[in-house]
Amino acid sequence: MKIENDIAVIEKLAQQRERENWDFRCFLKGSDLAVAKIDSIVAELYRAVSTQIDCTLCANCCKVIQPVLNEADIAKLARHLRLDITEFTSRFLIEDEGEDGFVFNARPCPFLANNHCTVYEHRPHDCRSYPHLHKKDFVFRVNQAVSNCSVCPIVFNVYEGLKQALRPAAHRLR
Repeated sequence: MKIENDIAVIEKLAQQRERENWDFRCFLKGSDLAVAKIDSIVAELYRAVSTQIDCTLCANCCKVIQPVLNEADIAKLARHLRLDITEFTSRFLIEDEGEDGFVFNARPCPFLANNHCTVYEHRPHDCRSYPHLHKKDFVFRVNQAVSNCSVCPIVFNVYEGLKQALRPAAHRLR
C-alpha cells in the first residue's frame, strides 16, 4: 500500500472521495462483519501506517482540530505552566458548546510551535488519544474517522487501506 503523507494531496483526495467514504461507512455500519474483525484490521493498518508517518512534519491536527479539555487536563496544563486554573482558563480556553468541557480559544493550538507541541508531556487526553484508531469499536466511531480523513494522513491512509481490505465484502453486498 502506497502511503500518502502530503496534507494538500490528502485534503483534495478526501474531498474527491467523500461520497465513497460515506458509502463505505454505511457498508461498515450495515455489514455482518464482526466488530472485532474490523478492529483487528484497523489496528494492523494503524500500526503499519503510523510507523511510516512523522506527525511533526504535518501537525495538521494541532492546526485544525480543537480537542476537548476536561478538568484534569486543565489542571495539569495550568500546573505545568505555573498558572492558576482561572488564569489558564481565561488566557487559553473557551467553553465548548457541544461537549462538556473546554477547547482552546485559538487555532492552531496555542502550544504548537514549529509543528511541535510545547506541552507534549502534559497535553490533553484528546491529543494523547488522537487519531483514536487504537480504540476498540471502530464501527461505532467511523463518522469521526471519515471526518478526519481530510485532517490526518494516518487516518486517511488507514481508511483507504480498510476500504481495500474489505472491498470484496463490500462488493458482495451490492
